[in-house]
Amino acid sequence: MARISSIQLGFDEGALRDAAGPMSFGRGEDYVGAVSGLDIGDGTIRATVPGRETYRVELVVTRQAGVAGSCDCPYGADGRFCKHCVAVGLAALRQTAPAAPDLSADAVPAPRPAAVRPARQDRLTPWLESLDRDALLALLGEEAAADPDLRGRLLLRAEVARADRTEVRDRVKGLLDPGAFARGGYTDHDEAEAYERRIARAVTVLRALIAVGRAAEAVDGARWALWRLGEVYDLASGAEGPIPSLHDLLAVHLRACRTARPDPEPTARWLVGHLLGPVGNVKRADPVDYRDVLGPAGMTRALDLATEAWRRDPTDEAVRLRERLLKARGDVDALIAAYAADLAPDGATHLRIARELDEAGRAGDALEWAERGLRAAGKRRDLDHQLLEWVCSRYVRAGRLNDALAVRRDRFRSRRSLASYRSLRSAARTCGCWEDEREAALALLRADGSRGGFVPGLGHPACILVDVLLDEGEVDAAWEAAAGRADDRQLLTLADRMRDHRPADALGVYLRLLKPLKQSTGDKAYHEVARLLRSIRACHERLGTPEEFSRWLTALRAELKRRPNLMKILDKNGL
Repeated sequence: MARISSIQLGFDEGALRDAAGPMSFGRGEDYVGAVSGLDIGDGTIRATVPGRETYRVELVVTRQAGVAGSCDCPYGADGRFCKHCVAVGLAALRQTAPAAPDLSADAVPAPRPAAVRPARQDRLTPWLESLDRDALLALLGEEAAADPDLRGRLLLRAEVARADRTEVRDRVKGLLDPGAFARGGYTDHDEAEAYERRIARAVTVLRALIAVGRAAEAVDGARWALWRLGEVYDLASGAEGPIPSLHDLLAVHLRACRTARPDPEPTARWLVGHLLGPVGNVKRADPVDYRDVLGPAGMTRALDLATEAWRRDPTDEAVRLRERLLKARGDVDALIAAYAADLAPDGATHLRIARELDEAGRAGDALEWAERGLRAAGKRRDLDHQLLEWVCSRYVRAGRLNDALAVRRDRFRSRRSLASYRSLRSAARTCGCWEDEREAALALLRADGSRGGFVPGLGHPACILVDVLLDEGEVDAAWEAAAGRADDRQLLTLADRMRDHRPADALGVYLRLLKPLKQSTGDKAYHEVARLLRSIRACHERLGTPEEFSRWLTALRAELKRRPNLMKILDKNGL
């Protein structure tokens, strides 16, 4: 991919920080090395970032609206520019940045390990290839003598190279025999770690088989090992402590298959059985990885078997497997039909369909499905937020700014919140009509507040109006809107922001919030007491009554003198 400067990308680190806020930006910097599948297109950047799950991130960049991001993580699902969006943006900037000038080694900070590995590997391989046989043997012997683990792995490979099929099979079986491990529905942490080390040795045996030209035996051995671990997992399903990782075992099975090229029919049968078994639930193999092993006929057979399993017992696992096989086979229309058979009312399935079509290069069909999802969800409060963001980003990218504004307006009217207000404001400013939209939005919020009642998940409508007015910088109007309905968080924000020009009102808030804290204990409460007292002192100074504050503070300290930790914290704060 051609390198693109940050100017051509249309944003810089400052824009990412503004979009995310300092906290999310800081966290996003830690995830840059985890970004994968980075795809930089014209106005769109896509990638995945691992977290509790693997999250899909999309950044949309336009001259009018700057950089916007969507991510299907829980934080991003609320419409916020999350740490994963920051990580993808930073990864794009670093990939497309111009090459740095030559600097001395002392002047260049050490790169992160993830960034340096490929370069080191490139330097190592040519050097090893330049050594003759005797030099390589001497080097290997020296390293094996210095590293007992390496020596053990080499000895194991030597034994495997000389062993017959039965001996190797017995070795793997012995390593994977759980013994007392996981029996009785519990595991000991140390036992689990020891068993995981034995799995690693079994993987070494199977790799050695591939290295000496016995890949077919490695295929059978890996399948048996995965089946055996399925039994162990069943025994340990209620256990505390780690369940051994299966990643390396799955990887060695795939490598053996690619070397040995086993019959597609039994391979397809094994793959489906594995993915629907207990181990498949722990660490799934990806059918896409097996396309070259199975070939078209094998992929079709695997799909037939998965479909049969789904019809017999339509579990979530069977549904997901069938969908993954359809995706692996590249049958987009069949995959869409499978999704469309069970459309979620909140539009989430429509978004999955739109993303699949978009990845297949069918942008028009993708947008049509996404728009259909918006219409189907209507004014539902649980409308999938990622669907709304996806549609708006496509509208903006296509220059359909008024359509994006209409979606934002409809969403605000059906689910009034600070987040939907901000989205409406951003879209309206891009269209140059914010003043009219603003007046209509505020009128709607004021009408809500006058009617009373609570909004599920959001509280009293007056609280929403207070947040919006504070966000707009209209502190006095927010204070009037609060009218005894604001929560403590809003009251504290109001008091802090009007302390200089309305000190008497701010003082009343601080005193109200202090009252229940006087009954609380613990350093967290004590620090909050000190924070409120500093604010109360500032109000008295603004009002010209510092002596009154001193007398009041003396009485308060006498009242709470039996709390030595509080007294220490007040002393440190000059109170």
